[in-house]
Amino acid sequence: EREMLEIPAGKRDVDGEPPEVTAVRELVEEVGLRPGSLVKLIEMCHSPGFCDEINHIFLATDLEETERQVDGPEERHMTIVEVPLVEVFGRIARGEITDAKSVVGLTLAAQRLGLVPPPG
Repeated sequence: EREMLEIPAGKRDVDGEPPEVTAVRELVEEVGLRPGSLVKLIEMCHSPGFCDEINHIFLATDLEETERQVDGPEERHMTIVEVPLVEVFGRIARGEITDAKSVVGLTLAAQRLGLVPPPG
């Protein structure tokens, strides 16, 4: 019953569509950006024992603005919020970002980009 701040995401609802293609399509639909580079960060089961859903999380870089393709009701009702990556950990700590895929994706992106050291 509240708004949620999350990274761009979507269902793999096109038969046979590879996860990388879905990621690009959803990025264009939701925020109007097309990546020049896409790197898979993780494939994760976020609720094993409850459902069999798998999240494929990518880091998109070398972004190019393009026209949003607002295909569904979720895109029509969303607000795009840009948050510098160095600020997301404060938002996570304050409970402003609570979506599991977003917390994992943002953490791994920051590690991949050298903004935080990897664990261990």
